This record gives sequence, structure tokens and C-alpha cells, in this order.
Amino acid sequence: MTTTAALDLGLVGNGSIAALVDARACVNWCCIPAFDGDPAFCALLSPRAGGGDYAIELEDFESATQEYVKNTAILRTVLRDRHGGAVEITDFAPRWRQHGRFYRPVMLVRRLRPLSGRPRIRVVLRPLANYGADVPAQTWGSNHVRYLLPDFTLRLTSDVPVRLLRESLPFELDGERHLVLGPDETLAQPVDGFARSAERQTLEYWRDWVRYLSIPLEWQDAVIRSAITLKLCQYEETGAIVAAITTSIPEAPHSQRNWDYRYCWLRDSAFVVRALNRLGATRTMEGYLRYVLNLATGADGLQPLYGIAFEKELEEHEVPDLAGYRGMGPVRRGNLAWVQRQHDVYGSVVLAATQLFFDQRLARPGDIDAFHRLEPVGEQAWALYDQPDAGIWEFRGRAEVHTYSSVMCWAACDRLARIATHLGLAARAAHWRGRADAMREAILARAWDAELGHFVESAEGRRLDASLLLLAELGFVDADDPRFVATVEAIGTQLRRGDGLFRYIAPDDFGSPETSFTICSFWYIDALAAIGRVDEARQQFESLLARRNHLGLLSEDMAFEDGEAWGNFPQTYSHVGVVIAAMRLSRPWSDAV
Repeated sequence: MTTTAALDLGLVGNGSIAALVDARACVNWCCIPAFDGDPAFCALLSPRAGGGDYAIELEDFESATQEYVKNTAILRTVLRDRHGGAVEITDFAPRWRQHGRFYRPVMLVRRLRPLSGRPRIRVVLRPLANYGADVPAQTWGSNHVRYLLPDFTLRLTSDVPVRLLRESLPFELDGERHLVLGPDETLAQPVDGFARSAERQTLEYWRDWVRYLSIPLEWQDAVIRSAITLKLCQYEETGAIVAAITTSIPEAPHSQRNWDYRYCWLRDSAFVVRALNRLGATRTMEGYLRYVLNLATGADGLQPLYGIAFEKELEEHEVPDLAGYRGMGPVRRGNLAWVQRQHDVYGSVVLAATQLFFDQRLARPGDIDAFHRLEPVGEQAWALYDQPDAGIWEFRGRAEVHTYSSVMCWAACDRLARIATHLGLAARAAHWRGRADAMREAILARAWDAELGHFVESAEGRRLDASLLLLAELGFVDADDPRFVATVEAIGTQLRRGDGLFRYIAPDDFGSPETSFTICSFWYIDALAAIGRVDEARQQFESLLARRNHLGLLSEDMAFEDGEAWGNFPQTYSHVGVVIAAMRLSRPWSDAV
């Protein structure tokens, strides 16, 4: 089995599925038939029985290089042997517009092409079922092999002889070959013709999508890669954007901080919408807003997270047949955070929805009816802003009146007042403005510590946490407010270590944090720019970009010492940070002339 020593992985996908491909062209993570499904390819999490991989193994392997085809989600890997032989592997999931909708099947396509010498390869395809517990039965025909998973049958159609595929026999790659792994359906055309056509149309789709993005003058490659990554993490059936494609990659070595991130967190929604708006990715943004509003309207209370198909109950279980990333279990399926109370979600939903009322590009803008459907969310915010919760960091054993949660509840009422004013609803605007002003006064009284000289994490508390960096961004205080400036400086002194930032340093349910939380580093960069320390912010941003993997992707966390990636991957919130920071810090386009 191919093993992964680090998160040197590429992401391919199409809005239906997503797969991770390591630096030697092994697919080591892919859930079937959707992001939250059974990981048929789970080698990333070390199945105890072996397998769970889809590799192209080169005899006498010596080295590999890998890159994306420019401005696409098509990945190319070149493997070289010790005798001058080389083979190129092109990986993608088909996606293009067809018959008025997007063709995006549960399918991975691989094209193999010899570049030099006489490379000998083996195709190793060993899917597993039931989270690594079972080897699926196989059947085969003249040019395909079928893998009978419990809820989905995979069919590999190829112009490689079936016997070589079934038994993973080595053969000399003397010409271009094609592998189409997808639904149990017969291809209506020769496999080589389908693969070439699919690659061409998928390439055209991505380049066309990128062409209409709004991007800054500087750091264009980083922003484009982050934009594509956000798009690949959207489950198009519902519009949900998952926090990450994976589960249970630990936040730090042997930390037990292993969580399932294949779900949609409402706390991220306002920032994701903001990034998509900056990019001009309006179709993606509208899909995500529909998902969020479907959850928000008619709900008595909001959960921190939901499944990609609006599932509410995400029971958490440990998976015994997967040993974990580098053997660092446990592997968890589901996430117990769904039962927590995190009051910031009310502000997140209203902040995200505000876009509907002010953005004239949208096909279905917000109206008075939509506003009234949002008002119960504001009522919840008003009722809960001064009540204890688990906070944005989802403490499992501690409840406090967290400043960030309180401020996000204030933001819900503040934005409802702005929306009502925009719609000409004077009485409702006065109602929500009155509540927002009362909340702000109460929060300032409890969250500012004059003795310490900075805002604190919780009411009458003494600790700092990185979420306080967002107070100006949310409009709760001005960026030049001395209290905010002092808080940014205190966070820089107490939570910063080199290029990274702790989200907090106080011990929690699992001990003291060990790694830098990537999005917090971006929050710090944004805050530095907001208070006028732009040169320092630019330097920090450049250093953080240098920590991305070889394909420009980021995980949730980084080690302070060597910048090694930890946590679930790729982390959408981290890529939101790239987009927002680059937009803020870039020189204007007029400088290019």
C-alpha cells in the first residue's frame, strides 16, 4: 500500500465527489457516492487490513513531480524510474455543462501516457467498504471490472487488458491508456475517446469558470487555487460547502483531536459568502446561500453544523478498522458538535443572508418576505447573546458567555436593522436597532478589561483568544479604536509564534493546543492591515503562503517549528483566509499599468 508521510496531496473533484491524490499519483481518499459517504479509498487513514488505494506503481521508481494544469482542477503527476523511463498520469473528475445542466458523475478518470524510455507499471485498485472493514466482491467482463460496494457499484472501464487490472500485473506502458472509474454503466463510446473528450471539456469548464473570477493584481495563482478549492468543496446537490474533505487527521501528532469535517459549519458561512462575493463566484455563492437559508427558516434553534443533505443528527462513532493518519487514531465518523449550543451561528446566518438584500447580481434577491423569515433568527440572537455556550472553538467541557458569540448575536440584530432600513420598514428597523444598541452596550461592559488593557475571550474573563481579531471586521468596533488596537497587539504578543497563531493557549478538554490554527493566522494578518500595519501584514501573508503544500493547498493547522500541515484537508476556511487577505493587501490594478 502506498503510504503518505505528509499532507502532500492534490484535490480533484466535480461537485459530486472529491478525491485526494498523493505525490506519487495514488488516490488515497475518496468517499462514495458523495463527500460524506463510505470512503472506498481510505489508505490515508491506514486500514488495518491494507488496501483502500488506487495507485499507478512504476517499477524502479526514482522520483515524481506534480502540478495542476493551469487554472483547472486537473492534476498531472510524472513518475520517473532509474532507467530514464517516465510516465505521466492525468487525474480529473468530469465536469461540464450539458443539456442545460452540469454533467458531474461519480467518476474519476485517469489518463496514462509514456513520456520516455520503457516504463513498466502496475495498476493497483483496492477499494474497501464499511470504513475499511470489508473487501468488496468483484466481477468482470471483457473490458471492465466491477466492485460491489454496499450502496454503490463501481465499474472500472479501461483499454488496459482486464487480467492485468484484476491481478495488478506489471506491464510495459507502450502507448496511451485510459481508466474510467465510475457508476456501473456501459460507456456509450470507446474508452479512449470518452476520456480524451471528457478531459477537454473539463479543462474548458474550469478555465471558463476561472476566467470570470474577480482576482487581485498580486498573488493571483494563490487566489485562483483557493477559489477552485472552495468550489471543489461544494456539494452541488444542495449547495453545502464542507469544512474539509477528510475526517480524523489530527490537529497535532497523537493529540486525539481527530474530528470528522465532512459537514457544513454555519460559523463559517458569513466568511465563505464574503470570499465568494469578493471572487464574483455568484452561482456558487447563491447555491450556498440557498443551503443556509433552508436551514435557518422555520427552525426553532440552529445547530453548529449540518450534513450536506441538511441532516441534523450526526452521531459520532469511532471506526475500528482504520488505524488513523500515520496510525494516529481514533478515526471518527460523525461529529458530536451537532448537539452543542454555539450562539454565534445566529449572527453567521444573518450576516450571510445580508448579501441577498444588497447584491443586485443575484437571480433571486431578498425581499420583505425573506426578511420576515430571518427575524426569528434575530429573536434567538437577542434571547441568547448573554447566555453561556460552547463557543466558536466547540469546548466540550466548558460553557461561558463567549465574547465572539455575543458579538455575533449583536451582528444578527445589527444587520436586521440595516436590512429593514434598506427595505423601507421603519418600525422594524427601529426595533432591531434598539436591540442591537442595547446588546452592544452590555457586551462592551463585560468584554473589555481595563486592568488588562484589552478585550477578553468571555464575559468577566481574563483570557485572550484569536476570535477577538474579528471585532472590527464585524463592525462591532472601529479598526482605529484604541481598545481594538490594544487587543490586536496583545494577541500578537501572547498567541503568535513566528508565522503562526494559536487560537487560544489555555488548556481545554484535550490538554494545551500545540499547533497554529491556520485561519487565525489570516485573521491576524487582516487585523494588522486594518490597524495600519500593512507592511507587516504583507510580510506575514507571504510567509504563510510559503507554507502551502507543493500544489498550493492548506490544511486546518500547522506545526510552529517546521510548518508541517496537520488537521483535516484541504480546509475551506483556510482558503477563505487566502482570498480575503489577498484582496485586502494587494496593490491596485492601476499599478500594473
